Amino acid sequence: MHRSASRLTRVLACAAVPVILTVAGCSSDSGEKSGADSGKKSGASSSSAQPSSKPSEEALEKAVYATLPEPCKVVAAKTIESIVPKAKDAGGTAAKSNDLTSRATCTWNGLDEAGLKGSQYRWLSVSLVRYDSLASVGTGTKRAEDEYAKQVEKAKTVEGAENVKPAEAGGIGDQATSVTFTTKKDGDFFNTSVIARTHNVVITLDYNGTAYEGAAAPDQAKLLQDAIAATKETVAAVAATNEAKQPEQSAQPEQSAQPGQPASPSPSNS
Repeated sequence: MHRSASRLTRVLACAAVPVILTVAGCSSDSGEKSGADSGKKSGASSSSAQPSSKPSEEALEKAVYATLPEPCKVVAAKTIESIVPKAKDAGGTAAKSNDLTSRATCTWNGLDEAGLKGSQYRWLSVSLVRYDSLASVGTGTKRAEDEYAKQVEKAKTVEGAENVKPAEAGGIGDQATSVTFTTKKDGDFFNTSVIARTHNVVITLDYNGTAYEGAAAPDQAKLLQDAIAATKETVAAVAATNEAKQPEQSAQPEQSAQPGQPASPSPSNS
């Protein structure tokens, strides 16, 4: 009995060894998986902590122009008198806009009657669109470049246009294209469009004319010359308006006092 009991004890002890090893092996695998999962979680956490590749507003190139001029004052009064004779309203008619610092338009039209010599009709429109730099869509300049290209294509595909002639117009802003064409509507209309870009502002100038009651047809070359001259004035007005705004903007921080300090006195007018 004693020998049998001893033998039984040894058998049970040997049988228990693989069970212990198996448990140890499972415990080891569990540790490895836990470590792998930890690594994955750490990697995911590290990945989520990476900064966004999208540029912030501060990182974008600041738009050059911050505002637009009054649309009905971009072309000089004497120019309007010359290219839109007998204008109904020499001061122009401004279109409604929710934000005149970003989008503005003014139009003029006039009928110059010369009795038996007939009449000359002229119509002028100047539209300005300004773009800010936004992280979601790009810099003001890039957005203006895209709009400029769209306006050029639009001018070349006017419904009913004939004899369409696009041409590069040098010496106007950063980019400029002229498009001349004719249309028939209550007579033969001679049309000129000049699309120009100056930094982050796009200018679209449309100018057309026709003759009535036997008057000589408008000279297309003269219409183009006048349209280009008016566009140059508009580009200059955009620059001048923003230059005038800069001193005001730079003076604003000086007017606000630092905590615990008196405000800077205003300069004397004397």
